[in-house]
Amino acid sequence: MSAHEDRRALVIAAHPDDGDFGCAGYVMHLVAAGWKVAFLVCTNGAKGTSDRSMDPKRLAAIRREEQREACRRMGVEDVFFLDHEDGELVYDRAFLGELVRMLRWYRPHTVLTHDPTDIIIRDSFINHADHRITGTAALDAIYPAARDHLNFPEHLAEGLETHKVQEVLLWGTNHPNFEVDITDVVERKIAALAAHASQFTDKDDFMRYVRESWRGPDGRYRELFRRFELRF
Repeated sequence: MSAHEDRRALVIAAHPDDGDFGCAGYVMHLVAAGWKVAFLVCTNGAKGTSDRSMDPKRLAAIRREEQREACRRMGVEDVFFLDHEDGELVYDRAFLGELVRMLRWYRPHTVLTHDPTDIIIRDSFINHADHRITGTAALDAIYPAARDHLNFPEHLAEGLETHKVQEVLLWGTNHPNFEVDITDVVERKIAALAAHASQFTDKDDFMRYVRESWRGPDGRYRELFRRFELRF
């Protein structure tokens, strides 16, 4: 592993704001520790509104800028968009290839993404189909596709070598085995989410809800992940 790879993380999210909900606190810890972090957003977010007068193309443009601003508030410089249609994401060879290409180009040590395992999360909400598809494709891209030179050999012709991700953290999971105390950055995480102004009608109620979502019985704030290392 080269020096630039061992402190590099990639967040793969289905929609604008998904990565902020799932891992913004941990991302800020990584950035503070000197890591380089990038976000890859797979859909355009064009269906994320209750405003019936909103044009989907305009909403997609708004949400793209909201994600860029949220990332700035996290200290993240690089944000990439695949612009698949929100709510219509399909797991096919082309989508898998896009994720493999990103892994081979960015060469992250760590990937953070959706846990695609369950449809119902913590008996409280439905895991969006775009989340499940993104998480499944991301895991398949990590192993085996990005590591196997016979998968997408056209990448090799372009100078993109195979890549092995070392660590994966999944958010939105029913099976957490790793927690991060984000009490020191919870206000910054809330500020990052506040950048997604198109997503809430009552900001105060929304912020109260998200704050309580991460607050434990001891009053500390945590993000929970299913974490594993790829040892071979």
